[in-house]
Order: sequence, then C-alpha cells, then structure tokens
Amino acid sequence: MLMALSGPSRPPVAGGQPRRLVILLHGLGADGNDLIGLQQYWGRLVPEAAFVAPNAPFPCDMAPYGYQWFSVQDRTPEAVLGGVRAAAPLLDAFIDDELQKHGLDEQDCALVGFSQGTMMSLFVGLRRAKQLAGVLGYSGRLIAPDLLASELRSRPPVLLVHGTADPMVPFESLAAAESALNTASVPVETLACVGTAHAIDPEGLQRGGTFLREVLSAPRP
Repeated sequence: MLMALSGPSRPPVAGGQPRRLVILLHGLGADGNDLIGLQQYWGRLVPEAAFVAPNAPFPCDMAPYGYQWFSVQDRTPEAVLGGVRAAAPLLDAFIDDELQKHGLDEQDCALVGFSQGTMMSLFVGLRRAKQLAGVLGYSGRLIAPDLLASELRSRPPVLLVHGTADPMVPFESLAAAESALNTASVPVETLACVGTAHAIDPEGLQRGGTFLREVLSAPRP
C-alpha cells in the first residue's frame, strides 16, 4: 500500500468542475503551501484548471520543518537516483488519483516543479506511458540523463527556467538538461533569468503562465 500524498488545492477560477489540472511540486524543506499561491497568478490564464500542491512524502532531514522528495545528505548520483526512484511511485499514484477524481486524462494535466520538485516532475513525467500536457520546471536539473534512452515512455512539452545566479542548483544544469532532452527528442524550451538566484522571478512567472496556457489549451488528439 503506497503512502498517499496530500496538500492544499484551489478550484478553477471559472468555477464548476475542473477540466484541466495543474500539479505543483515544491522543493526541499518546503511544503505544498509554498507553491499553491502560484494559482493567483496563473489561474486566470487557465481558468478551467484546478491547482493542487501535495506535500512531499518524507520529513526534511536537514531542517526541523518541511518535507523532501528525497534526501540530499548523500549527493552521489547513485544515492540521489535511489531517492528519486523511491518517491516516483508515490507521485505517480497521486497523479493517477487526481486524474481519476476529476474524470480527466493525462493530456489535461501539467506538472510544475521547483528545485527538487522539478527533478521529480521530469523523472516521473517522462516515464508515464500516457503523455502529460506539459512539464514546467524551475531551478532544477535532470536526474540520470543517461537512463532516458532506455526508460523514456512519453515526450511531453517541457519548459525549464533557471536563474543565472542560482547558488543552490547550478545554472549549468539548464544547458545539461536541455541537451539531454534534445537528444531524446523531447520538445524543450529554456529561459535563463539573468541575475536571479534560487527563485521564480517575474519573467519566469510570466513565461510559465504562457506555457501552461499553451499546453493546456492545445487540441486533444
């Protein structure tokens, strides 16, 4: 029995039953409340979308509060990948449950991540059999790019946004992720936010909203 994730949610600006879904995945040491406020900026752009921001499954082991998707006390690639793989089924199950609850399918759903949340969004989003509408990632990186060729199952549109002055996740992670995604034929766009640290700045916020509007209003196959 998998642990069930939960967190704050906001209904569609348009009212009524959601016809789209935006899942917001927070970073290390935060919780769902850290990102749910993005709905006030993006809700009018995707008025039929519900927003939900689950808390990561594990208590943060580097602070007395907050949650983590995986530990970074051991930052070796093997340890990080092991942590991501442990959390991935929990996120997959949450996505499935939310889609079923609202009577939606993958093409109605976009993942948005910040930092660790971006890492989880990319890992899970590219490995789901049915393609999501899109993946929007801030200040993150692509975990285990060498595994994409053998584990990739779908190619949702991706937008990655990163600040050039990020002291937490190196800005160079943006180009590395872009290169790996291009090699795997995943449609990817990037935005470098000059002088921005480990944060979402106004430019990134605006471009992210435009991306969500584009992918969530695209014609369904």
